[in-house]
Amino acid sequence: MSEVTVAQLANVVGIPADLLMEQLADAGIQAKSPEDRISDDEKAKLLLHLRESHGKKKTSTVTAPSKVTLRRKTVSELRQPTSSGRSTLSRASAAPAKTVSVEVRKKRTYVKRTNVESDESKVKQAEEARRALDDQAKERAAIEAEVEARKAAEAAKRQEQEEAEKKAEEEEAAKLAAEAEAKRLAEEEAAREAAEEAKRQEELLKPETAAEPEPAVEAKPAAAEAKAEPSRGKKGRKDSRRDEKGFSDDKKADRKELHVAEGLRGKRKRKPGKQRRAAAAAASDAQHGFQRPTTPVVHEVKIPENITVADLAQRMTIKAAEVIKVLMKMGMMVTINQTLDRDTAILVVEEMGHVPVAQRDEDIEADLLSEEDDAHTQGEQVNRPPVVTIMGHVDHGKTSLLDYIRTSRVAAGEAGGITQHIGAYHVDTDKGTVSFLDTPGHAAFTAMRARGAKVTDIVILVVAADDGVMPQTKEAIQHAKAAEVPLIVAINKIDKEEANPDRVIQELSQEEVIPEDWGGDTMFVRVSAKTGAGIDDLLDSILLQAEVLELQAVEDGPATGSIVESSLDKGRGPVATVLVQSGTLNRGDMIVSGKEFGRVRAMFDEAGRSIKTAGPSIPVVVLGLSGTPEAGDDVRAVSDERRAREIAELRQDKQRSTRLAAQKAAKLDEMFTQMEEGETQTLNVIVKADVQGSVEALKESLVKTSTDEVKVRVVASGVGGINESDANLAVTSNAIIIGFNVRGDAGARRVVEEQGIDMRYYSIIYEIIDDVKKAISGMLSPEIREEIIGLAEVRDVFRNSKLGAIAGCMVLEGMVKRNNPIRVLRDNVVIYEGSLESLRRFKDDVNEVKSGMECGIGVKNYNDVQSGDQIEVFERTEIARTV
Repeated sequence: MSEVTVAQLANVVGIPADLLMEQLADAGIQAKSPEDRISDDEKAKLLLHLRESHGKKKTSTVTAPSKVTLRRKTVSELRQPTSSGRSTLSRASAAPAKTVSVEVRKKRTYVKRTNVESDESKVKQAEEARRALDDQAKERAAIEAEVEARKAAEAAKRQEQEEAEKKAEEEEAAKLAAEAEAKRLAEEEAAREAAEEAKRQEELLKPETAAEPEPAVEAKPAAAEAKAEPSRGKKGRKDSRRDEKGFSDDKKADRKELHVAEGLRGKRKRKPGKQRRAAAAAASDAQHGFQRPTTPVVHEVKIPENITVADLAQRMTIKAAEVIKVLMKMGMMVTINQTLDRDTAILVVEEMGHVPVAQRDEDIEADLLSEEDDAHTQGEQVNRPPVVTIMGHVDHGKTSLLDYIRTSRVAAGEAGGITQHIGAYHVDTDKGTVSFLDTPGHAAFTAMRARGAKVTDIVILVVAADDGVMPQTKEAIQHAKAAEVPLIVAINKIDKEEANPDRVIQELSQEEVIPEDWGGDTMFVRVSAKTGAGIDDLLDSILLQAEVLELQAVEDGPATGSIVESSLDKGRGPVATVLVQSGTLNRGDMIVSGKEFGRVRAMFDEAGRSIKTAGPSIPVVVLGLSGTPEAGDDVRAVSDERRAREIAELRQDKQRSTRLAAQKAAKLDEMFTQMEEGETQTLNVIVKADVQGSVEALKESLVKTSTDEVKVRVVASGVGGINESDANLAVTSNAIIIGFNVRGDAGARRVVEEQGIDMRYYSIIYEIIDDVKKAISGMLSPEIREEIIGLAEVRDVFRNSKLGAIAGCMVLEGMVKRNNPIRVLRDNVVIYEGSLESLRRFKDDVNEVKSGMECGIGVKNYNDVQSGDQIEVFERTEIARTV
């Protein structure tokens, strides 16, 4: 490159000329102005300076290429001749030969030897430096380890001796095992060869009976066999494999072959014939030990309540087509996935020659839980707190009484001031720990009260002193007696002026609840939830009764309990309130409840505080289940997720089968009912609530409001908010949506607005029942009432060619109206019912004629009116019916 100025070089490089002049000055190149010229040597010097300033090693100004690549391409032509013909005519008419261009590309790279040698020298220097460092480290380590080596020498020597002795023992044991194994294999080989020899002798005897005997094949001398035996060495294993496949020397000797001269044996190629294939097949048959059973195998087939055709065939170890064939012979057209009942399956099993064994779902579940039950029953029994259920009529002060005991305000937060959920609390008092269950008192919550009585130890019956025994009070007594739990009566509201405790005791005695003062076994305590009077006496009674009962449970072990309530929280998922009855429930345990299972992700007490463990008689809120279990289901901690999943799926299948059978029976009953009574109207309802207990109570209450003409049918129910699928179901089933303490999401509200669905929100159960009763009343056909408003007597009959028979009448009672229906009576017997065609007084048409006046009446479409008949005028009134 020729010389250029500083300005031109700065322009080419792309930097300012001033900066380039500074770099030139740093490199020791004299350049006073941008117009000075720079030679190639000065450029190389500048480049070398810049490289050194950026940390690169100094290199020669002129660098030769370290690698050269040569590429060579050659092109040649390849002439492809056409196919040659046999005659000159075909050769003359052949097409010209084709020419194909062939291009060959070659590539060869040459590396500079100096670069390789320099790299090798660098590696060698680095290796020498590393070795020097290693030698120094070894010397230091040798000096430091010299003392330790002396101490470890004796220990190492002892260890080597022990290892040598151990190795010798192992080698001796392996040698003995190998000898035993070799002996066993030799015995098996001898037995197998003897069996094959016997089989070959039998096969050889068969053709000898039909044909002449052939000369025997010359046997090998015994000395040769004895000499060949020790030479098997490394080939012994290979030869044994060949012998197992049926290619032993004995077989070759026993084959019938054509004798050929010794020198020509190697030139002859042997073709596979029928005898060789038969021998190979016989050898392959001898490889496995399967034998076809001579008699049919009879299985004991366990049959549950419902089983599919495929499962039944699998349990009998036959193909499903065989089972379908038997069912078709019995007159049933089934598919492989169709479900059979137990009776039909038993008939099929007996027809197939097997032994049917009826199996109940409870037996399967018991088998799955048998191992878990052992763990639950083991452990030391310790005293546990009592579980107390508060029961009684609505608004008798149950929750207020519990509020005073645990110093909180729960009733103020309930809609309408009444309890609509079952609450679980444990209270640490000065007299001990007590777990309370607060049940609602409304008539709709019968199932909740029944569950509370089942899981409790003591029932406190709260009766208001100013109200007395009410229907739900009697029901609570019945639940307590059915559960066989002791009863303590708390007479509340004694601070009121109109309180009369003696009347309450008298009424309870009629229900066979006799106080101890009267010679009975029931403790009566007079309390006031407002002032706190008698609360200490009530707690003393509870703890005294618990001490008499001697309540104990296993504390160290897997937990068992019961679901008090369950709900679906939008942020936390399924939430269940669990009352632990025995064992200890820990965070992280795998639990199963009904058809739901899951791992306990978190636990909270009734105040919302996070806890890690819960012992017997302690209620906790559990998160982590796969769904919302039914209230009242049992809770059990199991060992692993697989067992929990099996138990839950078994219960789910059983519930689905029961539900389908119930639906089928209900549809059949509905059909027969409609055939007998005629078509009935149905009010479809979709119920969504915040907890499972409220759903159950609402379903039961709504179904009870059904009448003979209108049936209330709960299409769907569930826990949680109203979603879009619920709204779509309401559209297809023409149902109304009832939300109890829940709301609809955006999708549900959009569908409701578009389709005009009736969706209502409630927080008090009274209002739901009243509105449903109003809806049923609107669907009832109105009641028709008839009221006689007038009676006229026919005095004479006039015939008219245009108008027909005109009855001259005297109005005896009430009035006769022209537009009202009439009946014609003869001797107090109705002979015609119709309407008036004309009503005249003198010659004028009138609308009504009052009592004591004469008139002319023309009966429409009836001319057989006679003197002495009576015409009765009435009106129909529709009266709306109510439930």
